[in-house]
Amino acid sequence: MAGQIVLLGLIIVGVLGRSSIIATAACILLAVKLVHLERYLPGIERRGLELGLLFLTLSVLVPFASGRIGMKDFTAVLTSWQGILALIGGAAATYINSKGLDLLRIDPQIIVGLVLGSIAGIVVLRGIPVGPLMAAGITAILYKLFRLVSGGS
Repeated sequence: MAGQIVLLGLIIVGVLGRSSIIATAACILLAVKLVHLERYLPGIERRGLELGLLFLTLSVLVPFASGRIGMKDFTAVLTSWQGILALIGGAAATYINSKGLDLLRIDPQIIVGLVLGSIAGIVVLRGIPVGPLMAAGITAILYKLFRLVSGGS
């Protein structure tokens, strides 16, 4: 019952915050619970991130498949400062995501703070949720910086 109340709260926050992604995800999970399909929750948890990343990658690769991005665009990336910065940014983001995955494996309960922080970022800052890995990666960096500044543990 507590899980259903939390999901209902997330639906309300998503609607009020104009975040259709949060509201839709909470609605789907609430429906799964209400029709007693909880046995699928571990699979959704385990494979949901992979499916989300798959669809995100598909949407990013559509311009390649449709021919809107061609070989001349590849050479432009390698010969312009914006393209080189994009390459560095992409490499940095994937590295940060890997650190986020490490943090989630070591400290899985941190997801509560990540979700609440993401909701606050959506509602208050009008941000766009790109996923828990990036949020966890940034958290891992902040954690290391905090340890460095505070002198250790």
